[in-house]
Amino acid sequence: MSVPTRHVALVGFMGAGKTTLGEEVARRIGLPFRDLDREVEVALGTSIGEFFAAEGEEAFRAREADATVAALRDPRPAVLALGGGAITLEPVRDALRERALTVLVDVDPETAWQRVEGSGRPLARERTAFLALYEQRAPLYREVADAVARDADDVVLAAAAVHVERGALRRLGSLVPGDGPVALVSDAHVAGIHGMDAQLALAPRLAETHELPSGEEAKTLAALDRLWQALRLDRRGTIVALGGGCTTDAAGFAAATYLRGVAWVPVPTSLVAQVDAAIGGKTAVDLPQGKNLVGAFHWPARTVIDPALLETLPEAQRREGLAEVVKTGLLAGEPLWELPDDELVRRCAAFKAAVCLRDPRDEGERKILNLGHTFAHALEAAAGYEGVTHGQAVALGLLAALRLSGRDTGPVEEILRPKPVRVDRERAWRAMHRDKKAVGGELRLVLLDDDGPRWDVPVAPADARRALDALIAR
Repeated sequence: MSVPTRHVALVGFMGAGKTTLGEEVARRIGLPFRDLDREVEVALGTSIGEFFAAEGEEAFRAREADATVAALRDPRPAVLALGGGAITLEPVRDALRERALTVLVDVDPETAWQRVEGSGRPLARERTAFLALYEQRAPLYREVADAVARDADDVVLAAAAVHVERGALRRLGSLVPGDGPVALVSDAHVAGIHGMDAQLALAPRLAETHELPSGEEAKTLAALDRLWQALRLDRRGTIVALGGGCTTDAAGFAAATYLRGVAWVPVPTSLVAQVDAAIGGKTAVDLPQGKNLVGAFHWPARTVIDPALLETLPEAQRREGLAEVVKTGLLAGEPLWELPDDELVRRCAAFKAAVCLRDPRDEGERKILNLGHTFAHALEAAAGYEGVTHGQAVALGLLAALRLSGRDTGPVEEILRPKPVRVDRERAWRAMHRDKKAVGGELRLVLLDDDGPRWDVPVAPADARRALDALIAR
């Protein structure tokens, strides 16, 4: 699966805020923005109100349909804000189904009226008629919509094929795209807690179930070999990966390589997977020399995130994921770690999704998501992936990155409370040089400054070694 490449079309009633939202979404996901009402006015050579008065609504709708369908047929993806009445025309609805991810920007009708009253819009002159028109169009908006959004984060998540919903696990069967057979992959622990709910939700498409080892042991070539040989899917099939970040990493890589690639749907059950590992299409396994050294970019057909699953997490596992939450908050410049779980997950997932949509193959800006991770991966490799958890390592890596950036380390120290770990210093130093972020043997790190994160920053070996040594217990 490649990164989504369709238009993102925003539909909704007058006063929904499609233009304002569209401009923000376009900036966040790196696509051009097109306001089709403005484009229609340019084509008409006059305002919509004046054309309505002179030619009538039917003539206007015909011109609007032509412009909207032409925009949807443009092969260059964009964020499109459609006129409120464009969906009343069948050619527009057909083009939306074929060419766009359509997101309904929902709005309360009274709020919409307050926003447009007195604006001079031809269909917003009298409140009773306005509200009746809203009720008339509402079913059409719902019919064409692939997703419903209340803000830019919701639109970004929809554009990245990420579905965040409390209780989503119970609806998993309807959320997995396609109609082919499904292979459910999990580990024994997660399967014991959530496996039956997932199986019931996936029936009757569920064709096979498989188990991976827990933790980093899932991300070994031996574990992948067993999974490859056990799979019986054809190319219409979908692998559903239910579990934490190690399960989604490994099962996603299996999906990327089995039959040269089948669809997959991660269903992350841990905090680290919900806010980070399951988003963006990176899949990988480990080698003894380093973490995630063998992998592929394979964008999920959909990522299904149910924050309710976090309620079964032990506190230690929650703290593991909190390191990635703090990382995301540092990058976003907001204390996202202070939010309630559902909103914390949604906001963190949307931040990462936007970065990945702007840079799907990790060729530039997406590297900011590695803040602290060069140090973290070195510590994990030096520990042989035993005794140092990913969350511990990331917390320490963030501490090192902030120190090298000259930034306040307070949030990391207060929230994550990282302590130095006992690993072999030389092995950790060698692992840093094997890290994927090293270029020609030169260490390149993500650092923070007043304008936000910078990536590919060369760091003097002596400074990097000093920062690494400070993370290792004596």
